[in-house]
This record gives sequence, structure tokens and C-alpha cells, in this order.
Amino acid sequence: MNTLYLKSFIRCKRKAWLDFKGDKSYQVWSAHKAIHKVNQYQIFSKLCNGEIYTGLKACEKGYQGVIGLKIKGKFFQNFNAEIRPQLLVKTKGISKWGPYKYLPGVYKLGYKTTKEHLLDLAFSSILLDSFQESKIEKGLVVSSFDKKVNVEEIYLSKKLRKKVLNVLLNLNECLEGFMPEITQDRKKCTICSWQKFCDKEAKENGYLTDIDGIGSKTASLLKTNGITNTHKLASYCEKQLGEKLSIFKDQKYEKGAIFVKQAKAYISGDPYPISNKNETEDLLKKICKGFYIFDIESNPDDKHDFLYGFLKINNLFIKKEDLIYEPILNLKNNKGESYRQIIEILFSRKEWPVLHYGETEKIAIINIAKELNFSFEEIDSLTSRFIDLHTFLRKSWILPLKNYGLKTVSNWLGFEWMQKNVSGSKALYWWIQYQITENEIFLKKIIQYNKDDCLATLQIAEYLIKNQLKKN
Repeated sequence: MNTLYLKSFIRCKRKAWLDFKGDKSYQVWSAHKAIHKVNQYQIFSKLCNGEIYTGLKACEKGYQGVIGLKIKGKFFQNFNAEIRPQLLVKTKGISKWGPYKYLPGVYKLGYKTTKEHLLDLAFSSILLDSFQESKIEKGLVVSSFDKKVNVEEIYLSKKLRKKVLNVLLNLNECLEGFMPEITQDRKKCTICSWQKFCDKEAKENGYLTDIDGIGSKTASLLKTNGITNTHKLASYCEKQLGEKLSIFKDQKYEKGAIFVKQAKAYISGDPYPISNKNETEDLLKKICKGFYIFDIESNPDDKHDFLYGFLKINNLFIKKEDLIYEPILNLKNNKGESYRQIIEILFSRKEWPVLHYGETEKIAIINIAKELNFSFEEIDSLTSRFIDLHTFLRKSWILPLKNYGLKTVSNWLGFEWMQKNVSGSKALYWWIQYQITENEIFLKKIIQYNKDDCLATLQIAEYLIKNQLKKN
């Protein structure tokens, strides 16, 4: 057993088992994990003033920061164990190498120090104690806020060490047994490299959490009422279900009806229209003289939008190859220029609405307008042109899908991205690589991805409009 399995086990028992015994051909590369590693290295390097080296020799030479070290040893009840400390930080003390010793450190993304951080430090400290022949009383949780490195000291008490021993015993039992059930909290699955493997089984077995809007708590409530899978949910009376969903208060009957219809659509593969005729006709009127599609790429941790993409559509019948796409890169030191270009585009066609998917784009424009000292009236006038197709779609259709994300919906409509296995996380990874290497190829990849996002959004708009025209 090792620290990698321990971290997986804390998140999801099945993930730990698959990491240990699973067929790696089903595993998908995770952009999120790659970004995490890059950020981790940069912050560790900053903490150690750039003095960060790899392996055992780095410990022997007494460097400030050490990464990439594997330590094996016998553990509780003679278990073979291996730790791979994210970071070792030099501090005062006595060890087998001389008048210094090392403390284990872990990287934290966000504000919350979790059980995963604590147990990782406790596990590392137990083997590290004997390895460097020096007692470790504390570990370090390293994070970065407002571009400053923060260090939280964690006292590694007997209670915490005992707790990690119990978790490791449970982990060992898990790894020796059969593959665990899929976790009920499927939100954790979005960044997991085994997601597609588990999704296939979940759909075959009718997992309730595969239905849009149903999380682990709602699924648990449904199960206590005898609704154990999507097939039972699809056959349930909408009104009777609403009566059992008191947790949603005034929306309980509405939620009951949506859950049943969503389950029916998911099983049958057929979309279910919701009456939204007036709003769809209004959308058709607004876009008939032309419109923009707008999509941005962001680094949420840095609160930085690094690409703004505009697709100009004079009418819905224009060929895709004749559409004009305009990317605006928000590079270092050119924020004012990129903002000027955005406003210039938007004001060149003041009568055109701006279609986007999700709330991010509208929020970005509001922030830009505020920075440019627009008045409240000007901001209101500008943002009134923005139409969120994600919200619009959910009011108009129940689709046979697990979620209503841009990729999920547009893939269902037959749209294909030019680059394979792409995502917002992968675009962010490319952006980080560009910042490190300044290689223009990463910018080209990001621009192509953003253009495809705009075209995918257009395909959803076409779906909404064409289906409305059929009804008329």
C-alpha cells in the first residue's frame, strides 16, 4: 500500500481498487490532475526559494526542498508500505544526515484543509520517522492565495496517527477484496480518470444519481421510498413522487414531475419537450437579423479569463465555413487592449443579441464594463443583450442525458470537436504550458478549442430554433 492508494481511498473506495487492480486501458488522462501537479511544483518551488531537488541525494546534501522520493518499509502488522511525500522541507533538528531534518508537506488547492491532507501527512510521518532517524512532530499544508504562499502547520498527534492506521487497515482489506460499488456521490467523479469506466456500469444498472438533479441525498430519500433505480423512477406517479419530496418544499411537485420525465427520457433516449413557445419565438425574432456566439476560457484559481471568442452569425442559414470567428487573447500586460477589442466588437452591432452557454460569459462582461467605468444604465443595456442558452434549453427540453453541460448536449446533437478528448481543463492545461514555454502551438490549440465551443453553442441554438419552426 502507498500514499497514492490512500488518497484515492479517502475520495472513493472504488477508485483505490481500480488504481491497484483495474485495467489501465480504461483509464483516461486527467487534465485536472496534470494542472494540479504543475501548480504544486510552482508553489513548492516558491516556498523553498527555488532550491528544490529530487531523490535521496537531495536529502543527503541538505537541500531546502526535496521531491520525488520513495520510501519503503515495514508497517503496522508487517504490512509492506511505501510513501511518496509530495514535498520534504528542511528544518532544524538532528537526523542521520546531520544537524537538520525534514518535515513532510502537502499541497492544498482551495481554503479547506481536508481529511486527505491530514492522513497523508500522518502516514508519511510514520515511515519518515525511522527513515531519517528523527522524530517528526508536525507536517505542513502549503497553499497559495493572492499569489502568496501560505503554510499551515499540522500537529501530528497520536490520535491522528492511530486514525491513519485504522484507515490503512480498511484500505488493505479493500484492495484484497472484490471491486467496491460505485460511489453514491457522483459529483466526485467529474475529475476522476475512471469516470467513463464507471459511467457505463452506472447506466446499465440504473443508478439514480445518473439522473440530472439527483444527488446522493435525494437518491437516498428515493431509496427509502422503494425507488431504487431509474426504471422504477420512470414508472412512478409524478404527483405521488412530489408528495415524498418535502425537502424541496414549494417545488416538490415540480421536482417530482421533472425527475420522472428525466428518467423516462434517459431510458428511452428520446427528448421530452416542455412548453416554452413564447420565449422560443422571442429568441427567433431577436436573432433573425444576426447575432454573436460568445465563449471564454478561464483560469478560475487566478481569476483570469485568458481567451474571449466571438463567432459572428449574420443568419442561421450561412455555411459554417463562411462564419467569422474572432479570438481575443488576454495576455500579460494587454488587458486594456483586449477589453477595448471586446467592447468594439459588441458595439459594432448594438442590435445583435449575444448567445452564450452558462453564466460565466455574462459575469465576465459585467466585470469588464465595471473596470471600464460604465454606468449602471450602460451595463444594464449591454447585459440585456445576453441570452444564456443553457438556462433556455433547460426550460424548453428534457434531454436523455446525464447532465446539460455544453459537451454532453452538443455531442448528443452530433457535434465533434476538431481535437480529441478536449475540455475546459485541457484548455487551461495548454494555457499553463504556454506560460511556461511560450510555445505558440499551445495558443493555437486553445483558439481551435474555443472556436469549436462557439460552434457547439451554435448547434444547440439551431436545435432550439429548428424544433420551434417545426411546431409552427
